[in-house]
Amino acid sequence: MKIARLVLFTLIIITALSPAVFGDNRVRARDLGIIIGDMEPGKYNAITDVPGVMVGHVTKNSGDGEKAVRTGVTAILPHGGDIWREKVPAGGFVFNGCGELTGLHWVNEGGALEVPILLTNTHCVGRVSDGVVGWMMKKYPEIGITDDVVTPVVGECDDSALNDIRGRHITEDDVISCIQGAMGGEVAEGVVGAGAGMICYQLKGGIGTASRRLPDEEGGYTVGVLVLANFGSREELIINGVPVGKELDVPVCGRGNAGSVIVVIATDAPLDSRQLTRLCKRAVIGIGRTGTCGHHGSGDFFVAFSTAYRIPHYPEARTFTVTRMADTHLDSLFQAVVESTEEAVINTLCMAETVTGRDGNTAYALPVPRLMEIMKKYNRL
Repeated sequence: MKIARLVLFTLIIITALSPAVFGDNRVRARDLGIIIGDMEPGKYNAITDVPGVMVGHVTKNSGDGEKAVRTGVTAILPHGGDIWREKVPAGGFVFNGCGELTGLHWVNEGGALEVPILLTNTHCVGRVSDGVVGWMMKKYPEIGITDDVVTPVVGECDDSALNDIRGRHITEDDVISCIQGAMGGEVAEGVVGAGAGMICYQLKGGIGTASRRLPDEEGGYTVGVLVLANFGSREELIINGVPVGKELDVPVCGRGNAGSVIVVIATDAPLDSRQLTRLCKRAVIGIGRTGTCGHHGSGDFFVAFSTAYRIPHYPEARTFTVTRMADTHLDSLFQAVVESTEEAVINTLCMAETVTGRDGNTAYALPVPRLMEIMKKYNRL
């Protein structure tokens, strides 16, 4: 009888921790009935709802033990045209600086984005930067000779809990493939690209995205957000106002609240660099709504761009004319970026699958059936 009870107990534990519970049939928050905010999303509820924006991923997943590779690279392009000669207005913000988003000083100083935005792990920032420079020099042969030099924009989060980060497994070819493979439409989320080894609220994190569209009477503009989510402690996690983290009984992974988040914001609203930086600051509220307080060991970086107009590389005329929104009409865009950022983080958790990586460390996916129970308990479904 004791043996039978032991076997039954063991089966319950195995079932409770199995990928069938944590990793299969992943769905986005909205498909679960979790509606965040009041504004309507775009067609794909993704950053690519902003016309012209494209996203690409390269995922590296191989090996196990101390040499397990669970990493990747993600590219965001503001448009498919000549980004070097047809720059877009851009701005950035650092909420907590324990991390890196290269090129942000020049984005803020010059007020424009002239390269793709790349995301990866901490130790591969240099390699990804090399890849961007290589891609740009091939595309623009006069760079560094009769033309300006390139300042890559590369954001990072630490995936060392699941990935052999010392191996620096991203190559220049990976970066070029990622940029060249970028597309519009639906965006892969969860355990893809730079998100392959990331952990969010000590659950499996990664890539997430969402969007909001303003009503026609307010211009019909779209705001889209993509996050690389790798931050937060379990007990902090809040989903649509519900303290989900305190209700979960799932093994934790990662080093407490040490982690980072990169938030990329796109819009087709005609904003200048200063206004885009203001959008970045409001995105912090969206991150905060998911529970984090912005810990000492977290790198929280934000960059935003607008596709509404182009900034010429070497304008022939001394001046050029643009149309810009009035600051007094920005509130709906602020609301859109807050809602999109919050939902992008939750989509990350809902779409990520359980991953076992370096030295057998396992980051469990947010258990969707248990999530539904908790949301119903708090009358949110």
